[in-house]
Amino acid sequence: MLKPTYQLPDLPPPVDLETVPVLKALAAANRALAELKGRAATIPNQGILIDTLALQEAKASSEIENIVTTQDELFQADLFPEGPQSGAAKEVALYRDAIKLGFQRLADTHGLITNGTLIDMFRLLKGRSDGFRTTPGTALRNEATRDMVYVPPQDRNEIADQMSALERFVNEDETCDLDPLIKMALIHHQFESIHPFPDGNGRVGRILNVLYLARTGLLDIPILYLSRYITRTKADYYHHLQAVRDEGDWESWVLYMLTAVTETSQTTLTLVEAIRSQMADAKHRLRTELPRIYSQDLLNNLFRHPYTRIEFVVNDLKVTRQTASKYLEALAEHGFVDKHQAGRSNYYVNVPLVALFMDGPG
Repeated sequence: MLKPTYQLPDLPPPVDLETVPVLKALAAANRALAELKGRAATIPNQGILIDTLALQEAKASSEIENIVTTQDELFQADLFPEGPQSGAAKEVALYRDAIKLGFQRLADTHGLITNGTLIDMFRLLKGRSDGFRTTPGTALRNEATRDMVYVPPQDRNEIADQMSALERFVNEDETCDLDPLIKMALIHHQFESIHPFPDGNGRVGRILNVLYLARTGLLDIPILYLSRYITRTKADYYHHLQAVRDEGDWESWVLYMLTAVTETSQTTLTLVEAIRSQMADAKHRLRTELPRIYSQDLLNNLFRHPYTRIEFVVNDLKVTRQTASKYLEALAEHGFVDKHQAGRSNYYVNVPLVALFMDGPG
């Protein structure tokens, strides 16, 4: 049997986590996060951000696991879920669904993040019916060299006990006076070190981050996703994870995570502002050019579904297929969307919004 090479600590670990560098980084991260929370609240329909940004997170998080797809594949998969899709597009769509499941469970449990929720997200993500690991043999290896890097707990009872302790730490606010962002960094490290599932630990762990931010009220909705930052700094991410296990270097790990929150908050804020600007422009044009069909619900549809079709308009606006078709044809004629055909079906693309996700703001 493989032997763990790192003794998981009780949380919080017995080290100084509020050093001067950490406190400086913490102040910047909290400012950036608070600004993002405030600006996000100005979007008329929060579902627009939940749906569109969750899909972008799903794409970025899956890329860390070398599951690569395109924006077009993702939006097409949403349009025609019954049609042919790449395996990567299906996995990314499942990740987005797992995020939404986790956020819904957060509401259902009055703000608790339970192991039951994590297990259900894992099952949805991987299409499995099991849960925490029950057999030994798991070891983490360097992707390039295949050298063994870390051996997580092997015994099923220890895994269950460690996850129960982590669940308590996540949900007990009164017993820990650490700032929630520092606590989030500790939670993420402990989860990845327990490595409780047979597969999908990285993705479930990254969803856990944003659920915790929503649980603590730092965000109203799950829109801050660190995966793009982690993808860009992947070597640093794994280095700092392991440096805690090898050297007890908690400070560098916490600093890495706080920097990730700051930079991701800033880029997400820019994206939210660009979406808000596009919505304002489209609203003005709709009222001017197509006043007879303008409604806030129609505008929301164009931004909640960057690729839309008649069925989406029927469901969102509660209109007939004939009316939905008339609306979409008018939007296409006036350049709000581009019309495309897939088999016998038409779909309509909000080109500026898709460009925003592909190329970034500006």
